[in-house]
Amino acid sequence: MSSAAPARFERDYLIRFSHCDPAGIVFYPQYLVLFNHLVEDWFNEGLSVSYAGMLGPRRIGLPIVRLECDFRAISRMGEVVRFGLAVERAGGKSLALALDARLGDAQRVAARQVLVFTDLDTHRAIDIPADVRAALPA
Repeated sequence: MSSAAPARFERDYLIRFSHCDPAGIVFYPQYLVLFNHLVEDWFNEGLSVSYAGMLGPRRIGLPIVRLECDFRAISRMGEVVRFGLAVERAGGKSLALALDARLGDAQRVAARQVLVFTDLDTHRAIDIPADVRAALPA
């Protein structure tokens, strides 16, 4: 039996006052902060790999090296928006992720990002750690 994560990981996030601009809608960079929360939750809960443990004791970084976002509809304070993540590709040293935020059937934001595993001491790319690769969806 495989211990790999499900193909799609989802979490609901409450849109808070701190996410919004003076117009009362999500200020677009806040979606990137929320997507980062989603990636951390995916590592911790979806992959059962401690994100803090990777960055701290293991000294493994995961910077974004490519990012695309399409902002399709606004989100307002008080809404609970479902954020989702799926692996598009797992390379030797990088992951390509598809992320989105939805309220019901309405997609608010769609994003793609490429993350590269790095050694935080040398800042050079490293292979995807074995425990992460083993936990990735098949």
